[in-house]
Amino acid sequence: MKFENQRMEGSEFKNCSLAKAVFDDVNLAGARLKNVNLAGLTIENANIKGLKIFGYDVEPWIREQLRKDGCHLD
Repeated sequence: MKFENQRMEGSEFKNCSLAKAVFDDVNLAGARLKNVNLAGLTIENANIKGLKIFGYDVEPWIREQLRKDGCHLD
């Protein structure tokens, strides 16, 4: 199933499987993920400003790791 050019603000997904789903050019700003299986999740080319995992702001840590690797985060 393909969703393109959809506005789904405020949608709730409960007890759903999105395994192997692809999210490209998607706005998840302000979204909340709770009780999710993120095993094998890959995030690339993302704005992570304010990203928190288990309540920890991970942006500074990721920026530091990228700096050590000679990369940068846009």
